[in-house]
Amino acid sequence: MSTLPVVTLPSGLPALDPESLAHGRQIAFYLTERIQAAGGWMAFEDWMQAALYTPGLGYYSAGSTKFSHAGDFTTAPEISPLFGQTLARQVAQILRAVDSTNVLEFGAGSGALAAALIPALQDMGLFVNYQIIELSADLRTRQATRLAHVQPAVQWHDTLPEAFSGCVLANEVLDAMPATLFRWNEAGALMQLGVSLNKLTDAISPFCYAERPAPDVLAGQIAPRMPPLPAYRSEINLQAEAWVRQMGQWLTRGAALLIDYGFPQHEYYHPQRAQGTLMCHFRHHAHDQALVLAGLQDITTHVDFTAMADAALEGGLDVMGYTSQARFLMNAGLTDLIRSPGEDSTARARQLTAFNTLVSEAEMGELFKVLAVGRGLDEALLGFVPGDRRDRL
Repeated sequence: MSTLPVVTLPSGLPALDPESLAHGRQIAFYLTERIQAAGGWMAFEDWMQAALYTPGLGYYSAGSTKFSHAGDFTTAPEISPLFGQTLARQVAQILRAVDSTNVLEFGAGSGALAAALIPALQDMGLFVNYQIIELSADLRTRQATRLAHVQPAVQWHDTLPEAFSGCVLANEVLDAMPATLFRWNEAGALMQLGVSLNKLTDAISPFCYAERPAPDVLAGQIAPRMPPLPAYRSEINLQAEAWVRQMGQWLTRGAALLIDYGFPQHEYYHPQRAQGTLMCHFRHHAHDQALVLAGLQDITTHVDFTAMADAALEGGLDVMGYTSQARFLMNAGLTDLIRSPGEDSTARARQLTAFNTLVSEAEMGELFKVLAVGRGLDEALLGFVPGDRRDRL
Protein backbone atom coordinates (compact mmCIF):
# COMPACT_ATOMS: atom_id res chain seq x y z
CA MET A 1 0.00 0.00 0.00
CA SER A 2 1.38 3.41 -1.00
CA THR A 3 2.07 6.14 1.53
CA LEU A 4 -0.93 8.38 2.13
CA PRO A 5 -0.56 11.79 0.45
CA VAL A 6 0.30 14.75 2.65
CA VAL A 7 -2.56 17.18 3.30
CA THR A 8 -1.36 20.79 3.49
CA LEU A 9 -3.36 23.98 4.00
CA PRO A 10 -2.94 27.16 1.96
CA SER A 11 -2.00 30.14 4.09
CA GLY A 12 -4.84 31.91 5.85
CA LEU A 13 -7.08 28.86 6.36
CA PRO A 14 -7.86 27.41 9.80
CA ALA A 15 -5.74 24.49 10.98
CA LEU A 16 -7.00 20.94 10.62
CA ASP A 17 -7.88 18.84 13.64
CA PRO A 18 -6.41 15.29 13.71
CA GLU A 19 -9.67 13.66 12.60
CA SER A 20 -10.02 15.95 9.58
CA LEU A 21 -6.37 15.47 8.70
CA ALA A 22 -6.78 11.68 8.74
CA HIS A 23 -9.92 11.91 6.62
CA GLY A 24 -8.21 14.18 4.13
CA ARG A 25 -5.39 11.70 3.70
CA GLN A 26 -7.83 8.84 3.10
CA ILE A 27 -9.71 10.57 0.31
CA ALA A 28 -6.48 11.94 -1.18
CA PHE A 29 -5.21 8.37 -1.38
CA TYR A 30 -8.50 7.27 -2.98
CA LEU A 31 -8.33 10.07 -5.55
CA THR A 32 -4.68 9.25 -6.26
CA GLU A 33 -5.64 5.67 -7.07
CA ARG A 34 -8.48 6.88 -9.30
CA ILE A 35 -6.16 9.13 -11.27
CA GLN A 36 -3.57 6.37 -11.65
CA ALA A 37 -6.26 3.94 -12.83
CA ALA A 38 -7.39 6.52 -15.39
CA GLY A 39 -3.90 6.73 -16.86
CA GLY A 40 -2.71 9.76 -14.94
CA TRP A 41 -5.42 12.25 -15.97
CA MET A 42 -8.99 12.63 -14.71
CA ALA A 43 -11.47 15.17 -16.10
CA PHE A 44 -12.13 17.85 -13.48
CA GLU A 45 -15.87 17.12 -13.36
CA ASP A 46 -15.09 13.49 -12.45
CA TRP A 47 -12.60 14.62 -9.80
CA MET A 48 -15.14 17.07 -8.35
CA GLN A 49 -17.80 14.35 -8.31
CA ALA A 50 -15.47 12.04 -6.39
CA ALA A 51 -14.26 14.73 -3.98
CA LEU A 52 -17.80 15.74 -3.08
CA TYR A 53 -19.88 12.56 -3.32
CA THR A 54 -17.75 9.41 -2.87
CA PRO A 55 -19.67 7.38 -0.25
CA GLY A 56 -18.06 7.69 3.17
CA LEU A 57 -15.26 9.94 1.89
CA GLY A 58 -16.67 12.80 -0.18
CA TYR A 59 -17.45 16.18 1.32
CA TYR A 60 -21.21 15.72 1.18
CA SER A 61 -21.09 12.02 2.04
CA ALA A 62 -18.91 12.14 5.16
CA GLY A 63 -19.77 13.38 8.62
CA SER A 64 -18.36 16.91 8.90
CA THR A 65 -20.64 19.82 9.74
CA LYS A 66 -21.27 21.76 6.54
CA PHE A 67 -24.02 24.27 7.19
CA SER A 68 -24.52 27.08 9.73
CA HIS A 69 -21.94 29.11 11.64
CA ALA A 70 -20.29 25.94 12.98
CA GLY A 71 -19.70 24.55 9.49
CA ASP A 72 -18.16 25.81 6.26
CA PHE A 73 -20.88 28.11 4.91
CA THR A 74 -24.34 29.43 5.75
CA THR A 75 -27.31 29.12 3.40
CA ALA A 76 -30.37 31.38 3.39
CA PRO A 77 -32.58 28.91 5.32
CA GLU A 78 -29.89 28.75 8.03
CA ILE A 79 -29.75 32.54 8.34
CA SER A 80 -33.37 32.83 9.42
CA PRO A 81 -36.73 31.01 9.20
CA LEU A 82 -37.90 34.17 7.44
CA PHE A 83 -36.54 32.74 4.19
CA GLY A 84 -38.64 29.57 4.36
CA GLN A 85 -41.68 31.42 5.67
CA THR A 86 -41.56 33.85 2.76
CA LEU A 87 -40.88 31.12 0.22
CA ALA A 88 -43.96 29.32 1.57
CA ARG A 89 -46.17 32.04 0.12
CA GLN A 90 -44.91 31.32 -3.38
CA VAL A 91 -45.15 27.57 -2.81
CA ALA A 92 -48.75 27.96 -1.63
CA GLN A 93 -49.71 29.83 -4.80
CA ILE A 94 -48.22 27.09 -6.97
CA LEU A 95 -49.89 24.28 -5.01
CA ARG A 96 -53.31 25.92 -5.12
CA ALA A 97 -52.97 26.67 -8.84
CA VAL A 98 -52.44 22.99 -9.65
CA ASP A 99 -54.65 21.61 -6.84
CA SER A 100 -51.80 19.69 -5.20
CA THR A 101 -50.25 19.27 -1.75
CA ASN A 102 -46.95 17.79 -3.02
CA VAL A 103 -43.63 19.49 -2.31
CA LEU A 104 -40.36 17.90 -3.42
CA GLU A 105 -37.07 19.35 -2.15
CA PHE A 106 -33.69 18.41 -3.58
CA GLY A 107 -30.57 18.57 -1.42
CA ALA A 108 -32.30 19.65 1.80
CA GLY A 109 -29.07 20.42 3.70
CA SER A 110 -29.67 20.53 7.43
CA GLY A 111 -33.45 20.47 6.99
CA ALA A 112 -33.76 24.15 7.92
CA LEU A 113 -35.85 25.06 4.88
CA ALA A 114 -38.38 22.28 5.48
CA ALA A 115 -38.51 23.11 9.20
CA ALA A 116 -39.59 26.68 8.43
CA LEU A 117 -41.66 26.07 5.33
CA ILE A 118 -43.93 23.24 6.47
CA PRO A 119 -45.39 25.09 9.51
CA ALA A 120 -45.78 28.26 7.42
CA LEU A 121 -47.81 26.32 4.85
CA GLN A 122 -49.91 24.82 7.62
CA ASP A 123 -50.67 28.32 8.87
CA MET A 124 -52.10 28.95 5.39
CA GLY A 125 -54.25 25.82 5.61
CA LEU A 126 -51.99 23.60 3.49
CA PHE A 127 -50.94 20.28 5.03
CA VAL A 128 -48.42 19.15 2.48
CA ASN A 129 -46.90 15.86 1.41
CA TYR A 130 -43.27 16.92 1.84
CA GLN A 131 -40.67 14.77 0.09
CA ILE A 132 -36.89 15.05 0.03
CA ILE A 133 -34.34 13.57 -2.36
CA GLU A 134 -30.93 13.63 -0.67
CA LEU A 135 -27.77 11.94 -1.99
CA SER A 136 -25.89 12.17 1.29
CA ALA A 137 -26.71 9.49 3.87
CA ASP A 138 -25.14 11.67 6.56
CA LEU A 139 -27.28 14.68 5.69
CA ARG A 140 -30.39 12.54 5.43
CA THR A 141 -29.81 11.38 9.00
CA ARG A 142 -29.42 14.97 10.18
CA GLN A 143 -32.55 16.03 8.33
CA ALA A 144 -34.54 13.18 9.87
CA THR A 145 -33.44 14.24 13.36
CA ARG A 146 -34.35 17.87 12.78
CA LEU A 147 -37.70 17.07 11.19
CA ALA A 148 -38.67 14.16 13.46
CA HIS A 149 -41.55 16.07 15.05
CA VAL A 150 -42.84 17.74 11.90
CA GLN A 151 -46.32 16.63 10.92
CA PRO A 152 -47.33 15.37 8.44
CA ALA A 153 -44.20 13.24 8.41
CA VAL A 154 -41.52 14.01 5.83
CA GLN A 155 -40.64 11.26 3.35
CA TRP A 156 -37.25 10.57 1.79
CA HIS A 157 -36.69 9.05 -1.65
CA ASP A 158 -33.64 7.79 -3.52
CA THR A 159 -34.91 8.22 -7.07
CA LEU A 160 -36.77 10.73 -9.19
CA PRO A 161 -40.56 10.38 -9.38
CA GLU A 162 -42.08 8.96 -12.54
CA ALA A 163 -44.66 11.74 -12.47
CA PHE A 164 -45.01 14.70 -10.13
CA SER A 165 -47.58 17.47 -9.74
CA GLY A 166 -46.83 20.21 -7.22
CA CYS A 167 -43.87 22.39 -6.26
CA VAL A 168 -40.18 21.47 -6.58
CA LEU A 169 -37.53 23.26 -4.52
CA ALA A 170 -33.79 23.35 -5.16
CA ASN A 171 -31.90 25.83 -2.98
CA GLU A 172 -28.16 25.88 -3.71
CA VAL A 173 -28.29 22.56 -5.55
CA LEU A 174 -27.19 23.46 -9.07
CA ASP A 175 -23.94 25.08 -7.90
CA ALA A 176 -22.79 21.83 -6.25
CA MET A 177 -23.18 19.74 -9.41
CA PRO A 178 -19.80 18.83 -10.96
CA ALA A 179 -18.76 21.25 -13.68
CA THR A 180 -16.43 20.92 -16.66
CA LEU A 181 -13.48 23.32 -16.68
CA PHE A 182 -12.10 24.69 -19.95
CA ARG A 183 -9.53 27.20 -21.09
CA TRP A 184 -8.40 28.77 -24.31
CA ASN A 185 -4.66 28.62 -24.55
CA GLU A 186 -2.53 31.48 -25.84
CA ALA A 187 -2.84 30.11 -29.37
CA GLY A 188 -6.64 30.22 -29.16
CA ALA A 189 -7.15 26.46 -28.93
CA LEU A 190 -9.86 25.21 -26.58
CA MET A 191 -8.53 22.96 -23.80
CA GLN A 192 -10.32 20.83 -21.23
CA LEU A 193 -8.88 20.91 -17.73
CA GLY A 194 -8.34 17.76 -15.73
CA VAL A 195 -6.46 16.67 -12.64
CA SER A 196 -3.13 14.85 -12.51
CA LEU A 197 -0.71 13.93 -9.73
CA ASN A 198 1.60 16.69 -8.63
CA LYS A 199 5.30 15.80 -9.01
CA LEU A 200 6.49 18.80 -6.97
CA THR A 201 7.45 17.65 -3.49
CA ASP A 202 6.86 21.07 -1.91
CA ALA A 203 3.38 21.63 -3.40
CA ILE A 204 0.40 22.30 -1.13
CA SER A 205 -1.63 19.61 -2.91
CA PRO A 206 -0.83 16.13 -4.24
CA PHE A 207 -2.91 17.12 -7.28
CA CYS A 208 -2.42 19.59 -10.09
CA TYR A 209 -4.31 20.79 -13.14
CA ALA A 210 -3.43 19.35 -16.52
CA GLU A 211 -5.12 20.16 -19.80
CA ARG A 212 -5.91 18.34 -23.01
CA PRO A 213 -7.47 19.49 -26.28
CA ALA A 214 -11.22 19.70 -25.73
CA PRO A 215 -13.24 17.01 -27.51
CA ASP A 216 -15.43 18.17 -30.38
CA VAL A 217 -18.62 17.58 -28.37
CA LEU A 218 -17.49 19.93 -25.62
CA ALA A 219 -16.26 22.52 -28.10
CA GLY A 220 -19.65 22.38 -29.80
CA GLN A 221 -21.37 23.13 -26.50
CA ILE A 222 -19.15 26.10 -25.66
CA ALA A 223 -18.91 27.78 -29.08
CA PRO A 224 -22.47 29.23 -29.08
CA ARG A 225 -22.01 30.70 -25.60
CA MET A 226 -18.90 32.81 -25.99
CA PRO A 227 -16.12 33.68 -28.46
CA PRO A 228 -12.57 32.34 -28.10
CA LEU A 229 -10.57 34.45 -25.64
CA PRO A 230 -6.91 33.41 -25.27
CA ALA A 231 -5.95 32.65 -21.62
CA TYR A 232 -9.63 32.77 -20.58
CA ARG A 233 -10.75 30.02 -18.20
CA SER A 234 -14.30 29.18 -17.18
CA GLU A 235 -16.81 26.37 -16.65
CA ILE A 236 -19.83 24.77 -18.22
CA ASN A 237 -22.18 22.67 -16.11
CA LEU A 238 -23.63 20.09 -18.46
CA GLN A 239 -24.74 17.88 -15.57
CA ALA A 240 -26.90 20.65 -14.12
CA GLU A 241 -28.35 21.38 -17.55
CA ALA A 242 -29.20 17.70 -18.02
CA TRP A 243 -30.87 17.64 -14.59
CA VAL A 244 -33.10 20.59 -15.48
CA ARG A 245 -33.84 19.17 -18.92
CA GLN A 246 -34.79 15.81 -17.41
CA MET A 247 -37.27 17.54 -15.12
CA GLY A 248 -39.49 17.93 -18.15
CA GLN A 249 -39.95 14.15 -18.20
CA TRP A 250 -41.50 13.92 -14.72
CA LEU A 251 -42.84 17.35 -13.73
CA THR A 252 -46.30 16.93 -15.19
CA ARG A 253 -47.89 20.00 -13.62
CA GLY A 254 -46.56 22.67 -11.29
CA ALA A 255 -43.32 24.61 -10.96
CA ALA A 256 -39.75 24.26 -9.76
CA LEU A 257 -38.06 27.10 -7.90
CA LEU A 258 -34.30 27.03 -8.52
CA ILE A 259 -32.45 29.33 -6.11
CA ASP A 260 -28.71 29.83 -6.42
CA TYR A 261 -25.90 32.28 -6.99
CA GLY A 262 -25.15 33.03 -10.61
CA PHE A 263 -25.65 35.21 -13.65
CA PRO A 264 -27.28 35.27 -17.07
CA GLN A 265 -24.95 33.96 -19.75
CA HIS A 266 -23.73 37.31 -21.08
CA GLU A 267 -22.51 38.16 -17.57
CA TYR A 268 -21.26 34.66 -16.78
CA TYR A 269 -18.85 34.68 -19.70
CA HIS A 270 -17.99 38.36 -19.48
CA PRO A 271 -14.44 39.05 -20.77
CA GLN A 272 -13.45 40.46 -17.37
CA ARG A 273 -14.40 37.20 -15.61
CA ALA A 274 -11.26 35.62 -17.05
CA GLN A 275 -10.71 33.03 -14.28
CA GLY A 276 -14.27 31.71 -14.13
CA THR A 277 -16.35 31.26 -10.99
CA LEU A 278 -14.91 28.13 -9.37
CA MET A 279 -14.73 28.63 -5.61
CA CYS A 280 -14.40 26.67 -2.37
CA HIS A 281 -15.70 27.09 1.17
CA PHE A 282 -13.83 25.89 4.24
CA ARG A 283 -14.93 27.01 7.70
CA HIS A 284 -16.34 30.26 6.33
CA HIS A 285 -13.21 31.02 4.33
CA ALA A 286 -13.81 31.37 0.58
CA HIS A 287 -10.95 30.70 -1.85
CA ASP A 288 -10.32 29.30 -5.34
CA GLN A 289 -7.91 26.43 -4.57
CA ALA A 290 -10.15 23.51 -5.58
CA LEU A 291 -7.42 20.86 -5.50
CA VAL A 292 -6.56 21.25 -1.82
CA LEU A 293 -8.51 19.79 1.13
CA ALA A 294 -10.26 17.16 -0.99
CA GLY A 295 -13.26 15.80 0.90
CA LEU A 296 -12.96 18.54 3.53
CA GLN A 297 -14.21 21.59 1.66
CA ASP A 298 -17.12 22.53 -0.54
CA ILE A 299 -16.41 23.06 -4.24
CA THR A 300 -18.87 25.07 -6.32
CA THR A 301 -19.34 27.07 -9.48
CA HIS A 302 -21.85 29.84 -10.09
CA VAL A 303 -24.91 29.04 -12.18
CA ASP A 304 -25.39 30.07 -15.81
CA PHE A 305 -29.12 30.81 -15.56
CA THR A 306 -29.50 31.28 -19.31
CA ALA A 307 -28.28 27.72 -19.82
CA MET A 308 -30.72 26.46 -17.16
CA ALA A 309 -33.63 28.29 -18.79
CA ASP A 310 -32.65 26.90 -22.20
CA ALA A 311 -32.45 23.39 -20.73
CA ALA A 312 -35.94 23.77 -19.26
CA LEU A 313 -37.32 24.82 -22.64
CA GLU A 314 -35.56 21.89 -24.32
CA GLY A 315 -37.26 19.62 -21.76
CA GLY A 316 -40.69 20.95 -22.68
CA LEU A 317 -41.10 23.22 -19.65
CA ASP A 318 -42.07 26.87 -19.51
CA VAL A 319 -39.80 29.53 -18.03
CA MET A 320 -42.16 31.29 -15.62
CA GLY A 321 -39.92 33.83 -13.92
CA TYR A 322 -36.39 34.97 -13.22
CA THR A 323 -35.32 37.63 -10.77
CA SER A 324 -32.97 38.44 -7.91
CA GLN A 325 -33.47 36.85 -4.50
CA ALA A 326 -34.11 40.29 -3.02
CA ARG A 327 -36.87 41.12 -5.49
CA PHE A 328 -38.40 37.65 -5.15
CA LEU A 329 -38.55 37.80 -1.34
CA MET A 330 -39.92 41.33 -1.30
CA ASN A 331 -42.60 40.42 -3.85
CA ALA A 332 -43.53 37.34 -1.80
CA GLY A 333 -44.08 39.44 1.33
CA LEU A 334 -40.89 39.25 3.39
CA THR A 335 -41.53 42.63 5.02
CA ASP A 336 -44.92 41.43 6.28
CA LEU A 337 -43.14 38.87 8.48
CA ILE A 338 -40.88 41.31 10.32
CA ARG A 339 -41.97 41.77 13.93
CA SER A 340 -43.76 45.00 14.83
CA PRO A 341 -41.83 47.57 16.93
CA GLY A 342 -43.86 46.71 20.02
CA GLU A 343 -42.70 43.09 20.12
CA ASP A 344 -39.51 41.57 21.56
CA SER A 345 -36.74 44.01 20.61
CA THR A 346 -34.02 41.33 20.59
CA ALA A 347 -35.99 39.11 18.24
CA ARG A 348 -36.74 42.09 16.03
CA ALA A 349 -33.06 43.00 15.86
CA ARG A 350 -32.21 39.44 14.77
CA GLN A 351 -34.90 39.60 12.12
CA LEU A 352 -33.65 42.91 10.78
CA THR A 353 -30.11 41.57 10.59
CA ALA A 354 -31.37 38.49 8.70
CA PHE A 355 -33.50 40.72 6.46
CA ASN A 356 -30.44 42.74 5.48
CA THR A 357 -28.39 39.61 4.73
CA LEU A 358 -31.15 38.12 2.56
CA VAL A 359 -31.94 41.22 0.47
CA SER A 360 -28.94 43.56 0.55
CA GLU A 361 -27.06 43.91 -2.73
CA ALA A 362 -23.84 43.68 -0.72
CA GLU A 363 -24.94 40.34 0.79
CA MET A 364 -27.19 37.72 -0.86
CA GLY A 365 -29.86 39.91 -2.41
CA GLU A 366 -28.39 40.42 -5.87
CA LEU A 367 -25.87 37.61 -6.28
CA PHE A 368 -28.55 34.99 -5.65
CA LYS A 369 -31.25 34.55 -8.27
CA VAL A 370 -34.54 32.66 -8.45
CA LEU A 371 -35.59 30.85 -11.64
CA ALA A 372 -39.05 29.31 -11.94
CA VAL A 373 -39.72 26.63 -14.56
CA GLY A 374 -42.70 24.32 -14.97
CA ARG A 375 -45.91 23.66 -16.84
CA GLY A 376 -49.66 23.92 -16.44
CA LEU A 377 -49.82 27.29 -14.64
CA ASP A 378 -51.62 30.21 -16.25
CA GLU A 379 -51.27 32.85 -13.55
CA ALA A 380 -48.23 35.03 -12.94
CA LEU A 381 -46.14 33.90 -9.98
CA LEU A 382 -46.20 36.47 -7.19
CA GLY A 383 -42.46 36.30 -6.48
CA PHE A 384 -41.62 37.67 -9.93
CA VAL A 385 -44.05 40.57 -10.28
CA PRO A 386 -42.76 43.23 -10.45
CA GLY A 387 -39.11 42.89 -11.45
CA ASP A 388 -39.19 39.81 -13.70
CA ARG A 389 -35.88 39.63 -15.59
CA ARG A 390 -36.62 36.92 -18.14
CA ASP A 391 -35.80 39.43 -20.84
CA ARG A 392 -32.19 39.51 -19.58
CA LEU A 393 -31.60 35.77 -19.91
